Amino acid sequence: MTMAFEYAPAPESRAIVDIAPSYGLFIDGEFRPAEDGKVFKTVSPSSEEVLSEVAQAGQSDVDAAVRAARKAFEKWSALPGSERAKYLFRIARIIQERSRELAVLESLDNGKPIRESRDADLPLVAAHFFYYAGWADKLSHAGFGQDPRPLGVAGQVIPWNFPLLMLAWKIAPALACGNTVVLKPAETTPLSALFFADICRQAGLPKGVVNILTGDGSTGAALVAHPDVNKVAFTGSTEVGKAIARTVAGTDKKLTLELGGKAANIVFDDAPIDQAVEGIVNGIFFNQGHVCCAGSRLLVQESVQDELLDALKRRMSTLRVGDPLDKNTDIGAINSAEQLARIKSLADSGEAEGAERWAPSCELPSSGYWFAPTLFTGVTQAHRIAREEIFGPVLSVLTFRTPAEAVEKANNTQYGLSAGIWTEKGSRILWMADKLRAGVVWANTFNKFDPTSPFGGYKESGFGREGGRHGLEAYLNV
Repeated sequence: MTMAFEYAPAPESRAIVDIAPSYGLFIDGEFRPAEDGKVFKTVSPSSEEVLSEVAQAGQSDVDAAVRAARKAFEKWSALPGSERAKYLFRIARIIQERSRELAVLESLDNGKPIRESRDADLPLVAAHFFYYAGWADKLSHAGFGQDPRPLGVAGQVIPWNFPLLMLAWKIAPALACGNTVVLKPAETTPLSALFFADICRQAGLPKGVVNILTGDGSTGAALVAHPDVNKVAFTGSTEVGKAIARTVAGTDKKLTLELGGKAANIVFDDAPIDQAVEGIVNGIFFNQGHVCCAGSRLLVQESVQDELLDALKRRMSTLRVGDPLDKNTDIGAINSAEQLARIKSLADSGEAEGAERWAPSCELPSSGYWFAPTLFTGVTQAHRIAREEIFGPVLSVLTFRTPAEAVEKANNTQYGLSAGIWTEKGSRILWMADKLRAGVVWANTFNKFDPTSPFGGYKESGFGREGGRHGLEAYLNV
């Protein structure tokens, strides 16, 4: 009998991050308190420890930030693209230099494993700034006319699942195109955006080009509705996206929305099982399932269902849930008590509607917000867990017999953000990709991102594209 090796704790030190007891709003190159003095606390979801106190921006603060961005726009947009590029390159290099600090901060404030923030998030953050720095002096060659012009002030609202990466997706193309920015990070994860404000100062970015407003949904709503904002970019829930669309309707503001998803990960009988299992695990348990393009619906060809599920359960039993700062951790903390309650509610509905629930035995920490990786079999398309976005480590398994049935089931959703296909046949991959109504289709992999590749959805997953050459269009007057 072989003995399994025990994992010794491998903690990443917190000492590299110096979190101040309180933070103000970053407006016109300076930190300042909210005008009405309101603050809120940001906590670490793995321990419920209060990390810092952060200013809550009100309407007057939104006005001040937009004014600063408007004032800075005149000079920033007039700079040659090659000069704007220098700032973006400088920001990218500073992000690389401070990547360990930022990775630890992100895991503390968000709850995601340090391996993910260190090896996935931070390299992609820097890569987006490098990539769009390269576009800044080539906009006339991007396919949007000979002399594309910036829009003006961009109001950007980002979510809590990838705080720094979503900031990079928004800010890098906006600045490359000559716009100025007012960005609102999520209420539960404000710290990395505030550290980015310091990076802007370190890079010598002119005052007012980037402004950071922390706050709750009311702050975001005030920013979206502000009459002097020319462009609104939002990543988050479909419900909030619809409210933003209603606010912007009838104005001349340009709008892009990247919303929810319920992606199908489709495994055919000729797929390499071990490789597919790794892709399934990465597709739904990466970042605790807090991923809009998560492969939360597993569609398995009937003939390999038993073999695949046995292998998947064995793999899930090896996943380590716990301290996000331990380098051995696979699944970290759920971002907030509110999100944990939603995940629990939807998982309970799966059981109540007759699906069979399975989770590996794992000891969850006594403090913080935690949910074990969970699998549901016997799921039908009528189940809530197959229709609603759970945004957590919960996988619903459905079966199919033919490629046509797989397409029909995969497309039977109000969302259309992503999909995955697992098969050895290239012709089947191309046929399926053509039929699937999803913005991104991965073949024999999942959750792979690159700044050169556009990302976005159809239907209730939003509209517009971020990343790649396509990501410039949202920030240009074309």
